[in-house]
Amino acid sequence: MALTEKVIQKAEPAEKQYKLTDGEGMYLLVSNKGGKWWRLDYRFNGKRKTLSLGTYPKIKLKKARELRGDARKLISNGVDPSLKRRIHKYQGIEDSFESIAREWHTKHSPNWSESHGVRILRRLENDLFPWLGTQPINKISPPELLSVLRKIESRGAIETAHRAHQNCGQIFRYAVATGRAERDPSGDLKGAIPPAKPKHHPSITDPKKIGALLLAMDDYEGSFVTKCALKLAPLFFVRPGELRHAEWSEFDFENKEWRIPSEKMKMPSPHIVPLSSQALEVLKELHPLTGKGKYLFTGLRSTKRPMSENTVNGALRRLGYSKDEMTGHGFRSIASTRLNEMGWNRDAIERQLAHAERDSIRAAYNYAEHLDERRNMMQEWANYLDLLKKQG
Repeated sequence: MALTEKVIQKAEPAEKQYKLTDGEGMYLLVSNKGGKWWRLDYRFNGKRKTLSLGTYPKIKLKKARELRGDARKLISNGVDPSLKRRIHKYQGIEDSFESIAREWHTKHSPNWSESHGVRILRRLENDLFPWLGTQPINKISPPELLSVLRKIESRGAIETAHRAHQNCGQIFRYAVATGRAERDPSGDLKGAIPPAKPKHHPSITDPKKIGALLLAMDDYEGSFVTKCALKLAPLFFVRPGELRHAEWSEFDFENKEWRIPSEKMKMPSPHIVPLSSQALEVLKELHPLTGKGKYLFTGLRSTKRPMSENTVNGALRRLGYSKDEMTGHGFRSIASTRLNEMGWNRDAIERQLAHAERDSIRAAYNYAEHLDERRNMMQEWANYLDLLKKQG
């Protein structure tokens, strides 16, 4: 039954808090001390959530129903109404930088890895929201944005400053596209932050030491799933996040290819990894264990989720390799260094490493470039790794 103002006013505290429902998931929560809070229960992306709509009598029944309607419209448009924008709206702060940033994050995070989404949100909450959060997004000027980025730069986190600058540009452009801002002020700051020094991921490049590493990985005594990930990492030399999120549906055993979708690559095209006979052998060993599920490398706690981002690095530590000697990302450096020294076509190597193509239109059509050569290269690379193991 729908509520009325009279029923709400007469609601008295009881020994335990209780609810007065108004329909469509909204109710008034009456505490045992007499407080009255508007709440809205809803489901988003399969999860049950609760949104606070304010307190009574500050928010009257009519206003609460309006807020409920706003929230339901957001849900139908694929936006989570728990975003702070909803809170800001009934407090009189609409279209703030934080509210739109959270809306942008919620909209795009389903296409990111979980760890990537968490890192971006942490960066926003720690480095941007404290200074820009309550500012109307349409009134933030380039100098104001630069002063915030300089705070990050001043503590020596230059790479973080660049990433924050990039995220701000994405948020401002989202605001422009959705009619909440007129322009993107971050574009005026190009070159204002000094370039970050390139980081080199620790890796082993000496052939004898590579052979010893491969032998050690073959003798790994931990989880069989982790052991397979270790074996495939040097054969694929993809990024660690791409490896751990590999899905069985992406593998074409008939054509001996792993096609990583463009959204996973954060690129305009998919990425093709030709499968060597050695890689196929490992995959066939792994398939009986995880092949009925989604991911090749399932987590220890849940087979419905991929292994954690620290699994491969943790396995390398167990094998005695410190973080200054070898990391999961280091397999890419090994392949890049040795393949170039072996005389393979640099363009084929770069394409196989999936290094970003500056011309995004060209990249969208040329992801299969040098593919025949890359097939030969990947098989010869696997043969070379076998040779190093024998010599090791």
